[in-house]
Amino acid sequence: MKKQAAVESVADAYLEILSARGIKYFFGNGGTDFGPIVDAYAKRMDSEAPVPTPITCPHEITAVAMAHGYTMVTGDPQVVMVHTIAGTANATGGLINAIRTGVPMLFSAGRTPLTEGDAKGSRDGGIHWAQESFDQGSMVREWTKWDYELRHGADVEGVVDRALAIAQTEPQGPVYLTLPREVLAEAQESITYTDQPRMAASDYIASPDTLQAAAQALAKAKNPILITRSGGKDPASVGHLVRLAEAINLPIYDVAPTHMNFPHNHRLHQGGDPVAALPKADVVVVLENDVPWTPKRVQPNTDATIIAIGSDPLYSRYPVRGFPVTIGLAGNVAKTLAALADLVQAESKDAAAVQARGNEAEANHKKARAEVVARAQATKDKNPPDKAWVSYCMEQLRDSDTIIVNELGFDTPQFELTQPGTFYGVSVAGVLGWGIGAALGAKLASPDKTVVCCTGDGSYMFGVPTAAHWISRKYDLPVLFIVWNNSQWGAVASATRGVYPDGWAVRTNNMPFTDLSPAIDFDTAITAAGGYGEKITSADQVPGALERALHAVKVEKRQAVLNIIAAPR
Repeated sequence: MKKQAAVESVADAYLEILSARGIKYFFGNGGTDFGPIVDAYAKRMDSEAPVPTPITCPHEITAVAMAHGYTMVTGDPQVVMVHTIAGTANATGGLINAIRTGVPMLFSAGRTPLTEGDAKGSRDGGIHWAQESFDQGSMVREWTKWDYELRHGADVEGVVDRALAIAQTEPQGPVYLTLPREVLAEAQESITYTDQPRMAASDYIASPDTLQAAAQALAKAKNPILITRSGGKDPASVGHLVRLAEAINLPIYDVAPTHMNFPHNHRLHQGGDPVAALPKADVVVVLENDVPWTPKRVQPNTDATIIAIGSDPLYSRYPVRGFPVTIGLAGNVAKTLAALADLVQAESKDAAAVQARGNEAEANHKKARAEVVARAQATKDKNPPDKAWVSYCMEQLRDSDTIIVNELGFDTPQFELTQPGTFYGVSVAGVLGWGIGAALGAKLASPDKTVVCCTGDGSYMFGVPTAAHWISRKYDLPVLFIVWNNSQWGAVASATRGVYPDGWAVRTNNMPFTDLSPAIDFDTAITAAGGYGEKITSADQVPGALERALHAVKVEKRQAVLNIIAAPR
């Protein structure tokens, strides 16, 4: 069915289409290219016409991370717009995180005015020459699935529909749309568009024969294991994975998880280290995991069958990745797991072997969970506080309405997660600064949930905290931010020791480019944004401080920062 709406400009028509396509939020970091968008918003708000809610973001890193966080919770792509090449450059780290974690996003930027003449929107400022590039899309082409420049208002509907369809087709990811100011400013009296998008995202799973081959391999396996990291990105996948695992008592290893992938209290959950099991496994299922093992540390048996499940199990956008794949099951993960579980259940199996495997996995599960708790308890009197103890204390206070966002801060095995959509870990790309913006996006998506974000001090500073705390205050998004403050780039120091265990840096205890001291008093800085702040220097302070901070967030409805002073790694 066709719809028609009165508009005044291409920018006005653009907002009409975005709203019609279900875009709820427009995360913007404005510049001189935003004039037509700003005016169109004002006109539509005055007439109460539908628009995506505008979210003003004082920095591009925060804008992209917020959109990322909103979409990781809801699954619904949103729109980000930044200022020309300058904003695109600042936002690129967030785009890398989005493409590597499969987050759909309509990322857009203004385009420096194309013309020097008298056209509406043409160049009228000194920056309009220096801020132009020959090929603006080339800045992010490797980190987006598609890029295009809007060239005429007549194409608005088709361009938006195509952008959203491509972004949401597996493997999902961001797309890039540039918007020249003259094009946005063009006068337009009306727009006619279809009530449904012109095109839909593609959906697919592996062929029946390939699925059957995987099912037969699993049913016959003597020592199968499954290794995942992001299998729970789609919450619907978790239940199907449980069903598959229970069909053959398949041990599940959750390696550096980015999502709640499998219930941590399930007898088949084996923790996060498959090193002991991998060489003995005859079938290894790799589920949405780009690095299921570290080749320098451990390798699977050369005769093992490797079944890779994911939206792109070959990780075709990675230049080098030599992990073996015997059977590849590409496509929608939830539907693949559902089909595979059905097929495995229908296969004949050695019941005694399956039972024995289940008994062994259950014993390993109980042992692993006991070791995790013991590790935390062993540090309860340690000063400065230890990550295991802080994470354990957070677990005691966490309820079913809590969402954890972790960027190199928590000791994640301490959480006994059972519900999909309650945990989100750092991007596998490792472009720092994601966590605090993502937590704000998660809170925007789930206003009735308690959102707790833990980051290292370096990650916290990368995330432009001043911008994030301003947004939290402006839009009433109270989040508990926990800063693991060891005054060090711990990952840099650790990587140096890994390459040079007996090198000069270790022998002289001199690690240039790793020292972040003297630390900023992050707990006092938050008060400028109306938040609650507290510094923690000893383990015995942790439980009470967490309770006070959660009270500030849940009852007082204001953001909080806990500045945990920790020892360098």
